[in-house]
Amino acid sequence: MEAHYPKYVLYGLLILGSWLLSSLLHFQVFHLSLSTTSFAAPHHSAALVVLPIAHDATFLPPPAVVEAHDDQRRSSSASPPAKVEADDEDSRRSASSLLPSPSSSSSSPSSSCKGRYVYMVEIPERFNMLKDCIEGSPLFDDIWSWCANTVNGGMGPKITGGNGTDIGIIPSTGWYSTDQYALEVIFHHRMRRYECLTDDPAAATAVYVPYYPAIELHQHLCGVNASVRDGPSQAFLRWLSAQPSWAALGGRDHFMVTAKTSWMFRREPGGPDEWCGNNFLNQAEARNMTALTYESNVWQRRDFAVPYPSYFHPSSAQEVAAWQARARAACRPHLMAFAGARRAKGQLAIRDKVFDLCERAKERGTCGVVDCSHGLEGSITCRTAERLLNLFASARFCLQPRGDSFMRRSTIDTVMAGCIPVFFHRASTLKLQYRWHEPNPVVSGAGERRYYVLFDPNDVVSGKVDVEEVLGRYTDEQVAAMREEVIKMIPRFLYKDPRVRFEGNMTDAFDIAIERVLERMRRIKNGEVLEWKDDDGPVVLPTDL
Repeated sequence: MEAHYPKYVLYGLLILGSWLLSSLLHFQVFHLSLSTTSFAAPHHSAALVVLPIAHDATFLPPPAVVEAHDDQRRSSSASPPAKVEADDEDSRRSASSLLPSPSSSSSSPSSSCKGRYVYMVEIPERFNMLKDCIEGSPLFDDIWSWCANTVNGGMGPKITGGNGTDIGIIPSTGWYSTDQYALEVIFHHRMRRYECLTDDPAAATAVYVPYYPAIELHQHLCGVNASVRDGPSQAFLRWLSAQPSWAALGGRDHFMVTAKTSWMFRREPGGPDEWCGNNFLNQAEARNMTALTYESNVWQRRDFAVPYPSYFHPSSAQEVAAWQARARAACRPHLMAFAGARRAKGQLAIRDKVFDLCERAKERGTCGVVDCSHGLEGSITCRTAERLLNLFASARFCLQPRGDSFMRRSTIDTVMAGCIPVFFHRASTLKLQYRWHEPNPVVSGAGERRYYVLFDPNDVVSGKVDVEEVLGRYTDEQVAAMREEVIKMIPRFLYKDPRVRFEGNMTDAFDIAIERVLERMRRIKNGEVLEWKDDDGPVVLPTDL
Protein backbone atom coordinates (compact mmCIF):
# COMPACT_ATOMS: atom_id res chain seq x y z
CA MET A 1 0.00 0.00 0.00
CA GLU A 2 2.71 2.41 0.96
CA ALA A 3 4.61 1.51 -2.26
CA HIS A 4 1.69 2.74 -4.38
CA TYR A 5 0.97 5.97 -2.43
CA PRO A 6 2.58 8.36 -4.97
CA LYS A 7 0.50 6.86 -7.76
CA TYR A 8 -2.82 7.50 -5.93
CA VAL A 9 -1.78 11.07 -5.18
CA LEU A 10 -1.11 11.64 -8.87
CA TYR A 11 -4.51 10.20 -9.80
CA GLY A 12 -6.17 12.55 -7.32
CA LEU A 13 -4.40 15.59 -8.69
CA LEU A 14 -5.44 14.70 -12.23
CA ILE A 15 -9.09 14.35 -11.20
CA LEU A 16 -9.02 17.65 -9.31
CA GLY A 17 -7.39 19.47 -12.26
CA SER A 18 -9.96 18.10 -14.67
CA TRP A 19 -12.81 19.33 -12.45
CA LEU A 20 -11.25 22.78 -12.11
CA LEU A 21 -10.76 23.08 -15.89
CA SER A 22 -14.35 22.06 -16.56
CA SER A 23 -15.63 24.60 -14.04
CA LEU A 24 -13.60 27.37 -15.56
CA LEU A 25 -14.87 26.61 -19.07
CA HIS A 26 -18.46 26.46 -17.82
CA PHE A 27 -18.07 29.79 -16.04
CA GLN A 28 -16.62 31.47 -19.18
CA VAL A 29 -19.48 30.26 -21.39
CA PHE A 30 -22.02 31.42 -18.81
CA HIS A 31 -20.30 34.81 -18.54
CA LEU A 32 -20.29 35.35 -22.31
CA SER A 33 -23.94 34.38 -22.46
CA LEU A 34 -24.81 37.00 -19.85
CA SER A 35 -22.74 39.62 -21.66
CA THR A 36 -24.44 38.95 -25.00
CA THR A 37 -27.85 39.07 -23.40
CA SER A 38 -27.16 42.29 -21.53
CA PHE A 39 -26.13 44.23 -24.70
CA ALA A 40 -28.75 42.84 -27.04
CA ALA A 41 -31.42 45.38 -27.96
CA PRO A 42 -34.83 44.27 -26.67
CA HIS A 43 -37.32 43.39 -29.40
CA HIS A 44 -39.71 46.11 -28.35
CA SER A 45 -37.12 48.88 -28.36
CA ALA A 46 -37.91 51.83 -30.64
CA ALA A 47 -34.39 53.19 -30.82
CA LEU A 48 -30.98 51.72 -31.50
CA VAL A 49 -28.15 52.50 -29.10
CA VAL A 50 -24.77 52.11 -30.83
CA LEU A 51 -21.86 51.65 -28.45
CA PRO A 52 -18.54 53.22 -29.44
CA ILE A 53 -16.21 50.90 -31.31
CA ALA A 54 -12.59 50.56 -30.22
CA HIS A 55 -10.20 52.55 -32.42
CA ASP A 56 -8.28 49.39 -33.30
CA ALA A 57 -11.37 47.37 -34.22
CA THR A 58 -10.93 47.97 -37.94
CA PHE A 59 -12.03 44.43 -38.73
CA LEU A 60 -15.57 45.14 -37.54
CA PRO A 61 -18.25 46.09 -40.09
CA PRO A 62 -19.90 49.51 -39.74
CA PRO A 63 -23.04 49.56 -37.59
CA ALA A 64 -26.23 48.87 -39.50
CA VAL A 65 -28.39 51.85 -40.41
CA VAL A 66 -31.70 51.38 -38.62
CA GLU A 67 -34.61 53.72 -39.20
CA ALA A 68 -36.51 55.03 -36.22
CA HIS A 69 -40.28 55.03 -36.17
CA ASP A 70 -41.96 57.83 -38.08
CA ASP A 71 -43.28 59.49 -34.95
CA GLN A 72 -39.76 59.74 -33.57
CA ARG A 73 -38.43 61.13 -36.85
CA ARG A 74 -41.17 63.74 -36.93
CA SER A 75 -40.25 64.92 -33.43
CA SER A 76 -36.58 65.30 -34.32
CA SER A 77 -35.51 68.91 -34.84
CA ALA A 78 -31.82 68.41 -35.51
CA SER A 79 -31.03 70.39 -38.61
CA PRO A 80 -27.68 69.31 -39.98
CA PRO A 81 -27.19 65.57 -40.43
CA ALA A 82 -25.14 63.97 -37.68
CA LYS A 83 -21.48 63.90 -38.63
CA VAL A 84 -19.62 60.62 -38.83
CA GLU A 85 -16.11 60.69 -37.47
CA ALA A 86 -13.43 59.78 -40.00
CA ASP A 87 -9.67 59.28 -39.85
CA ASP A 88 -9.21 62.38 -42.02
CA GLU A 89 -10.42 65.41 -40.06
CA ASP A 90 -10.91 67.27 -43.34
CA SER A 91 -13.61 64.97 -44.63
CA ARG A 92 -17.01 63.69 -43.61
CA ARG A 93 -18.68 60.51 -44.71
CA SER A 94 -21.72 60.85 -46.94
CA ALA A 95 -24.82 58.75 -46.44
CA SER A 96 -23.90 56.69 -49.48
CA SER A 97 -20.81 55.31 -47.73
CA LEU A 98 -23.06 53.58 -45.21
CA LEU A 99 -24.96 51.74 -47.90
CA PRO A 100 -23.85 48.66 -49.85
CA SER A 101 -22.81 49.11 -53.44
CA PRO A 102 -24.83 47.41 -56.19
CA SER A 103 -22.25 44.63 -56.34
CA SER A 104 -22.10 44.13 -52.57
CA SER A 105 -22.74 40.59 -51.37
CA SER A 106 -24.64 41.89 -48.36
CA SER A 107 -27.74 42.57 -50.42
CA SER A 108 -28.81 42.01 -53.97
CA PRO A 109 -29.52 45.14 -56.02
CA SER A 110 -33.16 45.91 -56.65
CA SER A 111 -34.28 45.64 -60.25
CA SER A 112 -36.08 48.97 -59.81
CA CYS A 113 -32.67 50.62 -59.31
CA LYS A 114 -31.31 49.57 -62.68
CA GLY A 115 -30.20 52.75 -64.42
CA ARG A 116 -31.09 54.79 -61.33
CA TYR A 117 -28.07 54.43 -59.06
CA VAL A 118 -26.63 57.69 -57.73
CA TYR A 119 -23.24 58.19 -56.15
CA MET A 120 -22.98 60.98 -53.58
CA VAL A 121 -19.63 62.78 -53.44
CA GLU A 122 -17.97 63.10 -50.03
CA ILE A 123 -17.41 66.82 -49.47
CA PRO A 124 -14.41 67.90 -47.35
CA GLU A 125 -15.21 69.63 -44.09
CA ARG A 126 -13.65 72.88 -45.27
CA PHE A 127 -16.45 73.17 -47.86
CA ASN A 128 -19.25 72.34 -45.42
CA MET A 129 -21.29 75.54 -45.15
CA LEU A 130 -23.17 74.34 -42.05
CA LYS A 131 -20.22 73.02 -40.06
CA ASP A 132 -20.95 75.49 -37.24
CA CYS A 133 -24.53 74.24 -36.89
CA ILE A 134 -23.85 71.74 -34.14
CA GLU A 135 -26.24 70.74 -31.40
CA GLY A 136 -26.38 73.31 -28.62
CA SER A 137 -25.00 76.15 -30.74
CA PRO A 138 -26.52 79.59 -29.99
CA LEU A 139 -26.77 80.06 -33.77
CA PHE A 140 -30.00 78.09 -33.69
CA ASP A 141 -31.58 80.92 -31.66
CA ASP A 142 -30.51 83.57 -34.18
CA ILE A 143 -33.34 84.08 -36.69
CA TRP A 144 -30.85 85.47 -39.23
CA SER A 145 -28.55 82.46 -38.99
CA TRP A 146 -28.61 79.65 -41.52
CA CYS A 147 -28.60 77.24 -38.61
CA ALA A 148 -32.01 78.52 -37.53
CA ASN A 149 -33.29 78.46 -41.10
CA THR A 150 -32.30 74.86 -41.74
CA VAL A 151 -33.72 73.01 -38.75
CA ASN A 152 -36.05 70.08 -39.46
CA GLY A 153 -34.05 68.85 -42.42
CA GLY A 154 -33.96 72.28 -44.05
CA MET A 155 -37.69 72.96 -43.75
CA GLY A 156 -37.27 75.50 -40.96
CA PRO A 157 -39.31 75.96 -37.76
CA LYS A 158 -42.62 74.15 -37.62
CA ILE A 159 -45.81 76.19 -38.00
CA THR A 160 -48.23 75.17 -35.28
CA GLY A 161 -51.29 75.73 -37.43
CA GLY A 162 -54.84 75.51 -36.20
CA ASN A 163 -58.44 74.74 -36.97
CA GLY A 164 -59.13 77.77 -39.13
CA THR A 165 -59.68 80.24 -36.29
CA ASP A 166 -56.33 81.09 -34.75
CA ILE A 167 -53.96 80.94 -37.70
CA GLY A 168 -56.25 80.97 -40.71
CA ILE A 169 -56.22 78.30 -43.36
CA ILE A 170 -52.96 76.55 -42.43
CA PRO A 171 -53.51 73.09 -40.87
CA SER A 172 -51.78 71.86 -37.73
CA THR A 173 -49.36 69.49 -39.49
CA GLY A 174 -47.05 69.55 -42.51
CA TRP A 175 -46.32 73.30 -42.60
CA TYR A 176 -42.98 74.98 -41.86
CA SER A 177 -41.44 78.45 -42.08
CA THR A 178 -39.20 77.44 -44.97
CA ASP A 179 -36.60 79.88 -46.20
CA GLN A 180 -36.79 80.32 -49.95
CA TYR A 181 -33.09 79.54 -50.35
CA ALA A 182 -33.09 76.32 -48.28
CA LEU A 183 -33.53 73.83 -51.13
CA GLU A 184 -29.86 72.79 -51.11
CA VAL A 185 -30.31 71.42 -47.58
CA ILE A 186 -33.74 69.89 -48.24
CA PHE A 187 -32.50 68.22 -51.40
CA HIS A 188 -29.43 66.84 -49.61
CA HIS A 189 -31.60 65.31 -46.89
CA ARG A 190 -33.84 63.72 -49.53
CA MET A 191 -30.81 62.30 -51.32
CA ARG A 192 -29.68 60.69 -48.06
CA ARG A 193 -32.93 58.70 -48.13
CA TYR A 194 -32.82 57.98 -51.86
CA GLU A 195 -33.38 54.25 -52.32
CA CYS A 196 -30.76 53.76 -55.06
CA LEU A 197 -27.63 55.29 -53.51
CA THR A 198 -24.37 53.46 -54.17
CA ASP A 199 -20.83 53.85 -52.88
CA ASP A 200 -19.44 52.68 -56.23
CA PRO A 201 -19.11 55.63 -58.64
CA ALA A 202 -18.43 53.25 -61.55
CA ALA A 203 -21.87 51.67 -61.06
CA ALA A 204 -23.72 54.99 -60.79
CA THR A 205 -25.80 56.57 -63.52
CA ALA A 206 -25.38 60.02 -61.96
CA VAL A 207 -23.13 61.68 -59.40
CA TYR A 208 -24.71 64.06 -56.87
CA VAL A 209 -22.58 66.90 -55.49
CA PRO A 210 -23.95 68.02 -52.07
CA TYR A 211 -22.26 71.40 -52.07
CA TYR A 212 -24.27 74.49 -51.00
CA PRO A 213 -23.25 77.30 -53.39
CA ALA A 214 -26.17 79.57 -52.47
CA ILE A 215 -25.42 79.42 -48.75
CA GLU A 216 -21.76 80.03 -49.50
CA LEU A 217 -22.61 83.05 -51.69
CA HIS A 218 -25.01 84.42 -49.08
CA GLN A 219 -22.04 85.30 -46.86
CA HIS A 220 -20.82 87.88 -49.40
CA LEU A 221 -23.69 88.38 -51.82
CA CYS A 222 -23.24 92.01 -52.83
CA GLY A 223 -20.84 94.91 -52.37
CA VAL A 224 -17.80 92.71 -51.78
CA ASN A 225 -14.67 92.42 -53.85
CA ALA A 226 -15.30 90.08 -56.80
CA SER A 227 -12.32 87.87 -55.94
CA VAL A 228 -13.75 87.34 -52.45
CA ARG A 229 -17.07 86.27 -53.92
CA ASP A 230 -15.51 84.00 -56.55
CA GLY A 231 -12.69 82.47 -54.53
CA PRO A 232 -14.46 79.84 -52.37
CA SER A 233 -16.50 78.31 -55.20
CA GLN A 234 -13.48 78.28 -57.52
CA ALA A 235 -11.50 76.41 -54.87
CA PHE A 236 -14.31 73.91 -54.54
CA LEU A 237 -14.48 73.29 -58.30
CA ARG A 238 -10.74 72.71 -58.41
CA TRP A 239 -11.08 70.11 -55.67
CA LEU A 240 -14.11 68.46 -57.32
CA SER A 241 -12.51 68.16 -60.75
CA ALA A 242 -9.54 66.34 -59.19
CA GLN A 243 -11.74 63.54 -57.75
CA PRO A 244 -11.81 60.04 -59.28
CA SER A 245 -15.55 60.26 -60.02
CA TRP A 246 -14.90 63.28 -62.26
CA ALA A 247 -12.38 61.58 -64.53
CA ALA A 248 -14.77 59.24 -66.38
CA LEU A 249 -16.85 61.90 -68.15
CA GLY A 250 -15.27 65.15 -67.09
CA GLY A 251 -18.18 65.95 -64.79
CA ARG A 252 -20.91 65.56 -67.41
CA ASP A 253 -22.60 62.94 -65.23
CA HIS A 254 -22.49 65.23 -62.16
CA PHE A 255 -25.42 67.32 -60.93
CA MET A 256 -26.01 69.72 -58.07
CA VAL A 257 -28.57 72.18 -56.67
CA THR A 258 -27.88 75.92 -56.61
CA ALA A 259 -30.64 77.46 -54.53
CA LYS A 260 -30.77 80.88 -56.15
CA THR A 261 -31.62 82.02 -59.64
CA SER A 262 -29.14 81.17 -62.37
CA TRP A 263 -28.22 84.82 -62.80
CA MET A 264 -26.73 85.07 -59.31
CA PHE A 265 -24.05 82.57 -60.35
CA ARG A 266 -23.35 84.06 -63.77
CA ARG A 267 -21.79 87.44 -62.96
CA GLU A 268 -19.78 88.51 -65.96
CA PRO A 269 -16.11 89.39 -65.32
CA GLY A 270 -15.04 93.02 -65.34
CA GLY A 271 -18.09 94.40 -63.56
CA PRO A 272 -17.91 96.68 -60.52
CA ASP A 273 -17.58 95.23 -57.04
CA GLU A 274 -21.01 96.68 -56.19
CA TRP A 275 -22.63 94.05 -58.40
CA CYS A 276 -24.14 90.99 -56.75
CA GLY A 277 -23.40 87.31 -57.26
CA ASN A 278 -20.39 85.32 -58.40
CA ASN A 279 -19.29 83.48 -61.55
CA PHE A 280 -19.73 79.92 -60.21
CA LEU A 281 -21.81 78.62 -63.13
CA ASN A 282 -19.58 80.33 -65.69
CA GLN A 283 -16.57 78.27 -64.62
CA ALA A 284 -15.44 75.56 -67.03
CA GLU A 285 -16.03 72.77 -64.49
CA ALA A 286 -19.53 73.99 -63.61
CA ARG A 287 -20.47 74.25 -67.28
CA ASN A 288 -19.94 70.50 -67.59
CA MET A 289 -22.36 69.70 -64.76
CA THR A 290 -26.15 69.77 -64.71
CA ALA A 291 -27.25 72.61 -62.42
CA LEU A 292 -30.70 72.79 -60.82
CA THR A 293 -31.61 76.41 -60.13
CA TYR A 294 -34.73 78.36 -59.19
CA GLU A 295 -34.77 80.21 -62.48
CA SER A 296 -32.81 78.91 -65.40
CA ASN A 297 -30.97 80.64 -68.17
CA VAL A 298 -33.06 79.23 -71.01
CA TRP A 299 -30.13 79.53 -73.40
CA GLN A 300 -27.88 77.28 -71.27
CA ARG A 301 -28.06 73.58 -72.12
CA ARG A 302 -27.25 72.26 -68.63
CA ASP A 303 -29.18 74.81 -66.62
CA PHE A 304 -32.59 73.61 -65.37
CA ALA A 305 -35.14 75.25 -63.10
CA VAL A 306 -36.75 73.43 -60.20
CA PRO A 307 -39.46 74.96 -57.99
CA TYR A 308 -38.71 77.10 -54.98
CA PRO A 309 -39.60 75.27 -51.75
CA SER A 310 -42.88 76.52 -50.35
CA TYR A 311 -44.13 76.05 -46.78
CA PHE A 312 -45.94 72.72 -47.24
CA HIS A 313 -43.88 69.54 -46.65
CA PRO A 314 -46.28 66.64 -46.15
CA SER A 315 -45.45 63.19 -44.83
CA SER A 316 -48.34 61.33 -46.50
CA ALA A 317 -50.49 61.40 -49.61
CA GLN A 318 -53.51 61.67 -47.33
CA GLU A 319 -52.12 64.92 -45.94
CA VAL A 320 -51.81 66.30 -49.48
CA ALA A 321 -55.35 65.28 -50.41
CA ALA A 322 -56.69 66.94 -47.26
CA TRP A 323 -54.90 70.18 -48.09
CA GLN A 324 -56.15 70.11 -51.69
CA ALA A 325 -59.70 69.76 -50.38
CA ARG A 326 -59.11 72.65 -48.00
CA ALA A 327 -57.76 74.88 -50.78
CA ARG A 328 -60.66 73.90 -53.02
CA ALA A 329 -63.23 74.85 -50.36
CA ALA A 330 -61.54 78.09 -49.24
CA CYS A 331 -63.68 81.21 -49.18
CA ARG A 332 -62.21 83.68 -51.71
CA PRO A 333 -63.78 87.12 -51.27
CA HIS A 334 -61.09 88.94 -53.28
CA LEU A 335 -60.85 88.98 -57.06
CA MET A 336 -57.06 89.57 -56.88
CA ALA A 337 -54.15 89.42 -54.44
CA PHE A 338 -50.59 90.70 -54.51
CA ALA A 339 -47.63 90.46 -52.11
CA GLY A 340 -44.47 92.35 -52.85
CA ALA A 341 -42.52 95.58 -52.68
CA ARG A 342 -41.88 98.48 -55.01
CA ARG A 343 -38.45 98.94 -56.53
CA ALA A 344 -36.41 102.08 -55.93
CA LYS A 345 -36.64 104.90 -58.49
CA GLY A 346 -39.30 103.13 -60.51
CA GLN A 347 -36.88 100.57 -61.91
CA LEU A 348 -39.69 98.11 -62.62
CA ALA A 349 -42.60 99.95 -64.20
CA ILE A 350 -44.82 96.88 -64.39
CA ARG A 351 -44.36 96.20 -60.69
CA ASP A 352 -45.29 99.75 -59.74
CA LYS A 353 -48.32 99.55 -62.03
CA VAL A 354 -49.55 96.33 -60.41
CA PHE A 355 -48.94 97.81 -56.98
CA ASP A 356 -50.98 100.92 -57.83
CA LEU A 357 -53.91 99.06 -59.37
CA CYS A 358 -54.13 96.69 -56.40
CA GLU A 359 -54.00 99.59 -53.91
CA ARG A 360 -56.92 101.25 -55.69
CA ALA A 361 -58.85 97.97 -55.89
CA LYS A 362 -58.23 97.39 -52.20
CA GLU A 363 -60.54 100.30 -51.40
CA ARG A 364 -63.30 98.51 -53.29
CA GLY A 365 -62.55 95.20 -51.58
CA THR A 366 -61.48 93.46 -54.78
CA CYS A 367 -57.75 93.14 -54.08
CA GLY A 368 -55.88 91.88 -51.04
CA VAL A 369 -52.37 93.28 -50.47
CA VAL A 370 -49.34 92.46 -48.35
CA ASP A 371 -46.93 95.38 -48.67
CA CYS A 372 -43.29 94.39 -48.30
CA SER A 373 -41.91 97.85 -49.08
CA HIS A 374 -41.11 99.12 -45.59
CA GLY A 375 -37.57 98.00 -44.83
CA LEU A 376 -36.95 95.30 -42.29
CA GLU A 377 -40.56 95.24 -41.11
CA GLY A 378 -41.79 94.67 -44.64
CA SER A 379 -39.21 91.96 -45.24
CA ILE A 380 -40.29 90.05 -42.14
CA THR A 381 -43.95 90.45 -43.10
CA CYS A 382 -43.31 88.89 -46.50
CA ARG A 383 -41.48 85.96 -44.92
CA THR A 384 -44.46 85.11 -42.74
CA ALA A 385 -46.16 82.02 -44.12
CA GLU A 386 -49.42 82.68 -42.28
CA ARG A 387 -49.86 86.14 -43.81
CA LEU A 388 -49.02 85.04 -47.33
CA LEU A 389 -51.03 81.80 -47.43
CA ASN A 390 -54.08 83.42 -45.87
CA LEU A 391 -53.83 86.20 -48.48
CA PHE A 392 -53.44 83.89 -51.50
CA ALA A 393 -56.17 81.54 -50.30
CA SER A 394 -58.58 84.48 -50.09
CA ALA A 395 -58.32 85.43 -53.77
CA ARG A 396 -59.27 84.03 -57.14
CA PHE A 397 -56.26 85.42 -58.99
CA CYS A 398 -52.76 86.14 -57.68
CA LEU A 399 -50.70 88.78 -59.49
CA GLN A 400 -47.08 87.85 -60.24
CA PRO A 401 -45.17 90.71 -61.88
CA ARG A 402 -41.45 90.09 -62.20
CA GLY A 403 -39.15 91.14 -59.39
CA ASP A 404 -35.35 90.96 -59.34
CA SER A 405 -35.75 88.21 -61.94
CA PHE A 406 -38.62 86.60 -63.81
CA MET A 407 -39.39 83.77 -61.37
CA ARG A 408 -40.73 84.45 -57.87
CA ARG A 409 -41.07 82.27 -54.77
CA SER A 410 -44.52 83.88 -54.50
CA THR A 411 -45.60 81.99 -57.63
CA ILE A 412 -45.07 78.63 -55.93
CA ASP A 413 -46.88 79.88 -52.81
CA THR A 414 -49.73 80.83 -55.12
CA VAL A 415 -49.94 77.30 -56.49
CA MET A 416 -49.91 75.86 -52.95
CA ALA A 417 -52.87 78.11 -52.07
CA GLY A 418 -54.87 77.09 -55.14
CA CYS A 419 -54.84 80.64 -56.49
CA ILE A 420 -54.74 81.20 -60.27
CA PRO A 421 -51.40 82.84 -61.16
CA VAL A 422 -51.41 85.97 -63.31
CA PHE A 423 -48.17 86.59 -65.24
CA PHE A 424 -46.90 89.66 -67.04
CA HIS A 425 -43.93 88.08 -68.82
CA ARG A 426 -43.80 84.83 -70.73
CA ALA A 427 -40.44 84.05 -69.11
CA SER A 428 -42.23 84.04 -65.73
CA THR A 429 -44.65 81.25 -66.64
CA LEU A 430 -44.36 77.77 -65.19
CA LYS A 431 -44.57 76.42 -68.72
CA LEU A 432 -41.32 78.09 -69.75
CA GLN A 433 -39.38 77.94 -66.48
CA TYR A 434 -40.42 74.65 -64.89
CA ARG A 435 -40.56 72.53 -68.00
CA TRP A 436 -40.07 69.31 -66.04
CA HIS A 437 -42.81 70.06 -63.53
CA GLU A 438 -45.48 71.89 -65.53
CA PRO A 439 -47.89 69.14 -66.64
CA ASN A 440 -49.38 71.01 -69.62
CA PRO A 441 -52.94 69.89 -68.78
CA VAL A 442 -54.87 68.80 -71.88
CA VAL A 443 -58.37 67.44 -72.24
CA SER A 444 -58.81 65.09 -75.19
CA GLY A 445 -60.49 66.86 -78.08
CA ALA A 446 -60.76 70.15 -76.18
CA GLY A 447 -57.21 71.49 -76.45
CA GLU A 448 -55.17 72.94 -73.61
CA ARG A 449 -56.95 73.86 -70.39
CA ARG A 450 -55.38 77.04 -69.09
CA TYR A 451 -54.60 77.45 -65.42
CA TYR A 452 -53.04 80.93 -65.64
CA VAL A 453 -53.54 84.36 -67.20
CA LEU A 454 -50.82 86.16 -69.18
CA PHE A 455 -50.81 89.92 -69.86
CA ASP A 456 -48.57 91.94 -72.15
CA PRO A 457 -46.61 94.19 -69.74
CA ASN A 458 -46.49 97.07 -72.24
CA ASP A 459 -50.29 97.06 -72.57
CA VAL A 460 -50.67 97.14 -68.78
CA VAL A 461 -48.11 99.91 -68.19
CA SER A 462 -49.55 102.09 -70.97
CA GLY A 463 -53.08 101.67 -69.66
CA LYS A 464 -54.25 99.94 -72.81
CA VAL A 465 -55.43 96.96 -70.73
CA ASP A 466 -57.26 97.12 -67.40
CA VAL A 467 -56.18 94.06 -65.40
CA GLU A 468 -59.08 94.19 -62.94
CA GLU A 469 -61.64 94.53 -65.73
CA VAL A 470 -60.21 91.58 -67.70
CA LEU A 471 -60.04 89.30 -64.67
CA GLY A 472 -63.56 90.28 -63.68
CA ARG A 473 -64.90 88.93 -66.98
CA TYR A 474 -64.02 85.33 -66.10
CA THR A 475 -67.16 83.44 -65.09
CA ASP A 476 -67.45 81.42 -61.89
CA GLU A 477 -67.33 78.24 -63.96
CA GLN A 478 -64.15 79.30 -65.76
CA VAL A 479 -62.49 80.30 -62.51
CA ALA A 480 -63.43 77.00 -60.85
CA ALA A 481 -62.01 75.03 -63.81
CA MET A 482 -58.73 76.96 -63.78
CA ARG A 483 -58.39 76.72 -60.02
CA GLU A 484 -58.94 72.95 -60.21
CA GLU A 485 -56.01 72.65 -62.62
CA VAL A 486 -53.83 74.60 -60.18
CA ILE A 487 -54.88 72.43 -57.24
CA LYS A 488 -54.13 69.25 -59.18
CA MET A 489 -50.61 70.60 -59.78
CA ILE A 490 -49.84 71.04 -56.07
CA PRO A 491 -48.05 67.67 -55.59
CA ARG A 492 -45.68 68.40 -58.49
CA PHE A 493 -44.54 71.68 -56.92
CA LEU A 494 -44.06 70.69 -53.27
CA TYR A 495 -41.21 68.90 -51.49
CA LYS A 496 -42.09 66.07 -49.13
CA ASP A 497 -40.82 66.00 -45.55
CA PRO A 498 -37.22 64.84 -46.10
CA ARG A 499 -36.89 63.20 -42.66
CA VAL A 500 -39.51 60.46 -42.91
CA ARG A 501 -40.69 57.67 -45.13
CA PHE A 502 -43.59 59.11 -47.14
CA GLU A 503 -46.85 57.23 -46.71
CA GLY A 504 -48.72 56.63 -49.94
CA ASN A 505 -47.92 56.92 -53.61
CA MET A 506 -47.25 60.47 -54.79
CA THR A 507 -44.63 62.09 -57.01
CA ASP A 508 -43.28 65.42 -55.77
CA ALA A 509 -40.89 68.05 -57.16
CA PHE A 510 -37.83 66.11 -55.96
CA ASP A 511 -38.98 62.86 -57.58
CA ILE A 512 -39.59 64.60 -60.90
CA ALA A 513 -36.21 66.35 -60.84
CA ILE A 514 -34.30 63.15 -60.04
CA GLU A 515 -36.00 61.14 -62.78
CA ARG A 516 -35.34 63.82 -65.39
CA VAL A 517 -31.70 64.18 -64.31
CA LEU A 518 -31.22 60.41 -64.54
CA GLU A 519 -32.86 60.36 -67.95
CA ARG A 520 -30.34 62.95 -69.15
CA MET A 521 -27.41 61.07 -67.64
CA ARG A 522 -28.44 57.80 -69.25
CA ARG A 523 -28.51 59.48 -72.65
CA ILE A 524 -25.14 61.14 -72.04
CA LYS A 525 -23.61 57.81 -71.04
CA ASN A 526 -25.06 56.26 -74.18
CA GLY A 527 -22.99 58.70 -76.20
CA GLU A 528 -25.66 61.24 -77.11
CA VAL A 529 -24.65 64.87 -77.39
CA LEU A 530 -27.48 66.86 -75.82
CA GLU A 531 -27.11 70.32 -77.27
CA TRP A 532 -30.20 71.82 -75.59
CA LYS A 533 -32.40 71.16 -72.63
CA ASP A 534 -34.77 68.69 -74.26
CA ASP A 535 -32.67 68.12 -77.37
CA ASP A 536 -35.30 69.90 -79.46
CA GLY A 537 -33.34 72.99 -80.44
CA PRO A 538 -32.88 76.31 -78.68
CA VAL A 539 -35.79 77.99 -76.97
CA VAL A 540 -37.18 80.86 -79.02
CA LEU A 541 -38.51 83.52 -76.70
CA PRO A 542 -40.96 86.28 -77.58
CA THR A 543 -40.04 89.92 -77.35
CA ASP A 544 -42.13 90.59 -74.22
CA LEU A 545 -39.42 89.49 -71.78
